[in-house]
Amino acid sequence: MMWSFRVGSLFGIPIKLDVTFLLILPVFAYLIGLQIEPVVEVLNLSMGAGIDVGMVTNPWWMPWTLGFAAALGLFVGVVLHELGHSLTAQRYGFPIDSITLWLLGGVAALSEMPEDWKQEFNIAIAGPIVSVLVGVGSYALFVVTPESLDGARFVLAYLAILNVFLAVFNMLPAFPMDGGRILRALLARGQPYARATQQAAAVGKIFAVLIGLFGLLSWNVILIAVAFFIYIAASSEAQQVTMKAAFQDVTVADIMTPAGDLHTVAPGTTLAELFQRMFTERHTGYPVIDDDPMGDERLIGLVTLSDAREIDPVERDAYTVEEVMSTDLETITADSDAMTAIERMREHSIGRLLVVENGDLVGIISRSDLMTAFDIVQKSGGNADFGQRPKAAGRIQQ
Repeated sequence: MMWSFRVGSLFGIPIKLDVTFLLILPVFAYLIGLQIEPVVEVLNLSMGAGIDVGMVTNPWWMPWTLGFAAALGLFVGVVLHELGHSLTAQRYGFPIDSITLWLLGGVAALSEMPEDWKQEFNIAIAGPIVSVLVGVGSYALFVVTPESLDGARFVLAYLAILNVFLAVFNMLPAFPMDGGRILRALLARGQPYARATQQAAAVGKIFAVLIGLFGLLSWNVILIAVAFFIYIAASSEAQQVTMKAAFQDVTVADIMTPAGDLHTVAPGTTLAELFQRMFTERHTGYPVIDDDPMGDERLIGLVTLSDAREIDPVERDAYTVEEVMSTDLETITADSDAMTAIERMREHSIGRLLVVENGDLVGIISRSDLMTAFDIVQKSGGNADFGQRPKAAGRIQQ
């Protein structure tokens, strides 16, 4: 969702459009317009719609106009579906960052997922309920629309069936779809949330494979994309929830490398010397430490492998660390929980954070530190005691 922009808000929730939505909307309009005759036949048989095929296919531009109107109506239904999730989540005190329309529908971005199974159940089921209500509402409008307005009746009948179908499809137990979240909520009634998530994610992956196989056999690119998204999203969320459970009550201070054990560099170090140290010490990031006029050491920056390798190898003797280091530093406090550090690194796409207390550098925590700690917790059955690790042996003035 990197290429999205805000188009408005509903109930104080920002509504965004992803660039992929602008690409898929005309595709949906084209596909609906292309199949308008067989769809009309289905509507006439299943609903007794009485739509005149000639009136919705002539002149030549009519099918594409109706296809575009139906595609827009579909995505309006998706927004209402996500609003169902969002307003229910807000009722339980979970802020909603935004609702974004993208390639595969809509996403309501909750600030955090509830771990109370009843809350998650109600939030998850609210979307399909809204979709059914939208379908019922579309059908009611179809019934009262004059028979002479064949185009409007086609769009309303189409949306009535499609919204109900989407509600049913979303109820598949393919985590992290709505049905999968309902499954996790039910599983979490009698076991830990992380274990319920792993089980729901395993079921979700099975459904992703089945949906993908069906998409391949029918050569439905959209179903293939949905299957891929479900599989990746299920794996990602299961890992995140497992990590959160593993790092419960674990702080940055428990995992970080304390200041006394840190490898640092001076600002005047050449890049050639820095690369030699990186190779020898097997580190890819160093705090840059300088002496102030009072003789005290102070932190002035951070230099990483990505900073240094931008300089051509033949020129590295002529450049110093001070010329390439980063001075806009991302920091965290020692008493922050480990998950906060992980989320901060993901948010800023960085591999390490400087740990600062009262303006002093007390340590550094890297992604590899966190992954090693996570591996230890998992292999120890969740009984590892990081609290026994020695804390910072010294301080460096920032």
